[in-house]
Amino acid sequence: MPTSRYRTIIQTTLVLSMLMLPQPFGRAPANAAEQTLSARTLQLTMGKSTILRSDNPVKRVSVGKPEIADFILLSSREIYLTGNAAGTTNMTLWQDGTIVAVYDLQVVYDVSLLKQQLHELLPEEKELGITAANNTITLSGRASSSASLAKALALAASYAPEGKVNNLVEVGGVHQVMLEVRVAEIARSTTKRLGINFNYMRGGDFGFSLLGQLSTIDEVPDLLISPAVNALFRFSKGSATWTGIVDALKSDGLAKVLAEPTLIALSGQSARFLAGGEFPVPVPQEGDTVTIEYKEFGVGLVFTPTVLSKDRINIRVTPEVSELDFSTAVQIAGYVAPGLNKRTATTTVELGDGQSFAIAGLLKENINETIQKFPLLGDIPVLGALFRSQSFQKNETELIIVVTPRLVKPLDMARQTLPTDFYVEPSDAEFYLEGLLQGRAPGGKDRLQGRLDGDFGHALPDLDR
Repeated sequence: MPTSRYRTIIQTTLVLSMLMLPQPFGRAPANAAEQTLSARTLQLTMGKSTILRSDNPVKRVSVGKPEIADFILLSSREIYLTGNAAGTTNMTLWQDGTIVAVYDLQVVYDVSLLKQQLHELLPEEKELGITAANNTITLSGRASSSASLAKALALAASYAPEGKVNNLVEVGGVHQVMLEVRVAEIARSTTKRLGINFNYMRGGDFGFSLLGQLSTIDEVPDLLISPAVNALFRFSKGSATWTGIVDALKSDGLAKVLAEPTLIALSGQSARFLAGGEFPVPVPQEGDTVTIEYKEFGVGLVFTPTVLSKDRINIRVTPEVSELDFSTAVQIAGYVAPGLNKRTATTTVELGDGQSFAIAGLLKENINETIQKFPLLGDIPVLGALFRSQSFQKNETELIIVVTPRLVKPLDMARQTLPTDFYVEPSDAEFYLEGLLQGRAPGGKDRLQGRLDGDFGHALPDLDR
């Protein structure tokens, strides 16, 4: 009996000891699972209010960010919610210490008035969609032109105080612009020169006039004549010899430059054209080394088209005309680098598909007069021309650029013709007997059918022959 009693006491002690041991960390209370609820999403409009009706009675309400959304508990089942600012927060509802509901509140911009104004402003844009999410406004769908999209974005930005507007709109229509450019330049030059040098020699006696560097002397002395001299005479009387050197020249020059490049660029992208060349410029480096960089010169054009609608194009054009100027040349490490004379203009125009505009007024006129003479002798009327050297040079340049933009689509290459398509190799009879460099097409007819309006290159056959 005592043994049984001792056994009962020991078992009771072990059970009490186990009950008094602390519970492990991380074990949740029995009602924790009941308080874990999935959050519901509720969207509010900024500046507007709504009434939320709860399925269960509510005694306490908590909002994470009152500056985004605020509430008033009207009754145990009605909560008055107001959207203060765009953003996200959460709201928790309690009843007797137990969580009965959790809401994720999303406050978005009010886009109802924006949709109404867009419909009034752009009634033809039926595929344009507007949605609000958090603190952004998103435009989606399809717009008929870039101009319509720009108006919609500007209007949407006014409804987003922070300017957070997402553009997911696809712009329809043609977005490739072909620019037909005609660059025409006429340059005229007039040059007049008159210079006279006299040289006298008699035995060991001599006299030289060296105006205008028409002649030079070396150490002998011997007379060295410049390549610019175009007349020379000499006469002797006794032991005296007179030599006359004359540079008399009048020249007129005329140059014509015509370039017709065709450029294609996407809307909003830039395209560039250059009719000219490059000249080397020495660039000194460390260690007495010299590298060469090339600078461009000539007639250049940069244009950036923007398609506004199916028949309106906005173009930003920057033409530039530059030419080498050796009068401003500098010498770098033994190399001569010329300067550049530039004429640049920048303009933005808006015109229709196929219309043209001209950039004119790029005129240039240079007059250069130089007189070298002996004092007093060169001022004598008539005879003073024998004691002076003078030159006159006049250059005139006029440049006109005509630009025609066109909206273009990709072509079917199988239906396109090339200049080489019309070439026929001549037969022996055509080449030797008739002297033809190009043979006749089979059947005596060219493969080109129809007529062409205007000039289309140099290799197309003449249909009138």
